[in-house]
Amino acid sequence: MLVAYLAPALMAGAGGVASGQSGLTTAAFTSIAGTSAVVALLIGSWLQRRGRLRPWTTALPRVMVAAILAVGAAVIAGLVGWFASRWLPAHTSVVDTAWLARLQLDLPISAAVAAVIVSWRWRRQNS
Repeated sequence: MLVAYLAPALMAGAGGVASGQSGLTTAAFTSIAGTSAVVALLIGSWLQRRGRLRPWTTALPRVMVAAILAVGAAVIAGLVGWFASRWLPAHTSVVDTAWLARLQLDLPISAAVAAVIVSWRWRRQNS
């Protein structure tokens, strides 16, 4: 899980520094890396405990398993990002800032990438 946090944090952070985008640099260590770590933990745990019990995780081609989990993770993370960017400013003292708008993009992309990497590696080890 540490790698699932550090890799996207360092890569997106470096991109933010290189391009002069302070919002990307901040998001790299918060929403991007945090989402990646959480998704890697959840999908990795699910695959370790229940993955072999689900026939589709071992019967389908590895690319299909990765795609299914990536789309599922991206949809859920996208809904969380959309909800947070709409609900937080309306119901809390959090003001509508640029980082809330970034959630709608950062969360699904981070979730999809983490899901692909974790499922691809799990499937390679369990083939």
